[in-house]
Amino acid sequence: MIRSGWMQACAVAGVSTTAFFAMAFSGAAQVAPKGGNPLFTDAFTADPAALVVKDTLYLYVGHDQATGDEMFTMREWLVYSTEDMKTWQAHGPIMKATDFKWAVRDSWASQVVESNGKFWLYAAVEHDKTHPGKAIGVAVSDSPTGPFVDARGSALISNDMTPQGPHTWDDIDPTVYIEDDGTAWLIWGNANCYYARLKPNMTELDGPIQQIPLPKYVEGPWIHKHAQTYYLTYASMDKAVSNDELISYATAPSITGPWTYRGEISGPAENSFTIHPAIVEFKGQPYFFYHNGKLTLNGEKGGLGRRAVAVEHLYYNTDGTIKPIVHTTEGVSAPRQK
Repeated sequence: MIRSGWMQACAVAGVSTTAFFAMAFSGAAQVAPKGGNPLFTDAFTADPAALVVKDTLYLYVGHDQATGDEMFTMREWLVYSTEDMKTWQAHGPIMKATDFKWAVRDSWASQVVESNGKFWLYAAVEHDKTHPGKAIGVAVSDSPTGPFVDARGSALISNDMTPQGPHTWDDIDPTVYIEDDGTAWLIWGNANCYYARLKPNMTELDGPIQQIPLPKYVEGPWIHKHAQTYYLTYASMDKAVSNDELISYATAPSITGPWTYRGEISGPAENSFTIHPAIVEFKGQPYFFYHNGKLTLNGEKGGLGRRAVAVEHLYYNTDGTIKPIVHTTEGVSAPRQK
């Protein structure tokens, strides 16, 4: 009966018996039935950021820990990995907000990039009273699965460095893009989309903080490149369409622009005011990651403070524009269209 039980579990999850035992004894994440959405059912997760290292895709997420009517209770960052976009391994917490000794709380959106043989985590946290407001820290590790430690001992970006922001949380949602020649750019911001070049050491700015003018911009920028064109995807707001965030994008010949607005590619996330994009190519196929509020876990229903990461196939038109993305339960378990 034990043997038939685990064989049945494998069939339901859509994984091989070998993969099932690998997950069971390595602390791997539970997999949604047949690899569908949401991706993970072991924790509430939000703000996905993808990194490809050789044959593995790592997905960095915030850990939503809100209970009851709490909004954003996030104390740590998690990472999951996959080699086939079907089975995922959970590697556990990689860092807490308060591991930045100058931070007091809030493990908000983060991203990890690889440079100089190391892995660099850029993340939004709440600074202590010396520089009140949201700030961006940078941490470093020798491994994509951490642990990560503060690389500076101080914030890379603090609220007083962007006085044109309308509130104290405009310095959030960092994303980093590294050019083929190694030049690294930091892009971030709520209400305003800021950007600045990073020094080769990845821990200091190498020039002034500037802004990218983007229609309907709210937060959550993400940069990727396709066929020599730069794509800046972000959470936007158009109340004529929805009172929740949508996903819009712009394109440019370089990070410094000029940026051309291309429109909306995704509607709002189900049961979540926020949505947060990440686009990456893995083994020759492009994917779009986001979050929604559809997961119920341990008796807690999903919502604004209890989100769940999901993924869809992404397609380009022949002119390079991105086809509209429909949120599905099947996700990438559905066959990719030709």
